[in-house]
This record gives sequence, structure tokens and C-alpha cells, in this order.
Amino acid sequence: MHDTATRLEVIRTPEPVERAKQPVLVILHQEHSSPGRVGRLIAAQGHALDIRRPRFGDPLPETLAGHDGAIIFGGPMSANDDEAWLRDEIDWIGRVLREEKPFLGLCLGAQMLVKHMGGRVAGHAEGRAEIGYFPIHPTFAGEDLASRLGVPWPSHVYQWHREGLDDPAGVSVLATGTDFPIQAIQVGPAAFGFQFHPEVTHAMVYRWTTRAVERLALPGAQEARLHHSGRFMYDGAVATWLEAFLMRWLEGTPAALAEKLSARS
Repeated sequence: MHDTATRLEVIRTPEPVERAKQPVLVILHQEHSSPGRVGRLIAAQGHALDIRRPRFGDPLPETLAGHDGAIIFGGPMSANDDEAWLRDEIDWIGRVLREEKPFLGLCLGAQMLVKHMGGRVAGHAEGRAEIGYFPIHPTFAGEDLASRLGVPWPSHVYQWHREGLDDPAGVSVLATGTDFPIQAIQVGPAAFGFQFHPEVTHAMVYRWTTRAVERLALPGAQEARLHHSGRFMYDGAVATWLEAFLMRWLEGTPAALAEKLSARS
């Protein structure tokens, strides 16, 4: 009599294949501008940077199917300027919103987002500027976002602007300020705008306060020494918050982003 060996077939579930990371579109507005710390953190996450300058003739893509997100940075111009490239850029934001791809507008980029949504960008009623480190305060929607990120908003952020934005229909306010009340916004599941500059490096702060020193005489602007001391006091919290935000902002599909990052009140 022979023993019959029982053969067990082990079915192994294949390991999930990680989705290849696509480039992030970076839109700059000056010939020698840099994406600063934002660019460095995105590159560290494994994304190439597709840097374009529409102001100098670079085309914008018809679709973001080949990109994991898009960022519009700041610049010395106004979102109200009557320049063809600027109007085209504001209109182009609609493509990103329709595709629900991650979008981030910084300073001028945030103002462009509001203009696209039908809102208003204007100077302070008393001619004041926000240049230097100033406090911001999260709203209930902003606190909800912070809880999802697991990192609190920084208490102070670096500013460099003379115009502010409002909150038209379809815009959720995430953080507020004093002279310029609207400081951070969200549109839909994955589009954000920050009036401030989390991307600045030490070299950028030094360059801005040196090459544009005349701006420091504007009402409300801080003198240069306060920019440098403010960076020492506040930048660690900004860096920690920014890294957490960018990591979640770029991960997953629009549906996943809606679940993880929705900050609607």
C-alpha cells in the first residue's frame, strides 16, 4: 500500500505594482526664477520637474494626462495685467480643474486661480503691502485639512505682495490674515492657492531683500533684518508643514485626493 501524497497548490497574490511617477509641471514668470524648496521637495519624491515660462513663449500642455500635477508660481506682475500670455494662463487653469489634477498656485498663481473662478484681485484699500513674515490663522476647513495631514499650519509665513484675493463661489477658505484676509484656498478636490511663499530658501530671501530693497519702504512692509530673524523663528514649521502637504497633494488619484485632502466645511 502506497501513501498518497496530497499536493497543495499555493496561490500567491501578485505584489501591487507602484504607479510610475510622472513629471510635475512648473510654471515660472521670470527668466531666472526658481521653484525653490517646493521644487526640491517634489524632486525628492521622485518627480521630474517640467519647467515652463509661458511669458517667454513656452507652450502649456493641452492636457495634464502626462503630468502628476501643476504649480503656478509668483512674479512681479499683477493678475489684472492685460497681457495675452497671462490671460491665456488664467484660462488654462480650467483644464487642470476639469481633469481634477493636483494644482497649486503660489502668490500670483493663487490670484490667477481666483481670477479664473470669477473672483477679484485688488490692492489694499490703504495701500498697504505684506512683505516679510506675517501670521495666518486656519479656518475650520483649514483645521480639517491639518488633521488629515497630521501637521499643523505654520503660525507665520513669508509674504511678498501688494494685492490680495477674495473668495468667489466655489472657493473654500483655509486660512486668513489681517491686512489681506484670504491667505489659503481650495477649489474642488485637488486645487489649492496660497497667497504666501512657502517655497523661499535662505538665498531667495536674501536676493529679494537685496535686489528689491525699495519694496521694503512700502507701508506695512518689514525691514530686512526682520525677514532674516523671522526665517530663523518660523521657517522650521513652514518646512515641516510644506513637506507633509506636498506628499499628500501629489499622491493617488483624484478620488483618493478627494477623500484624503477635502477641506470643505
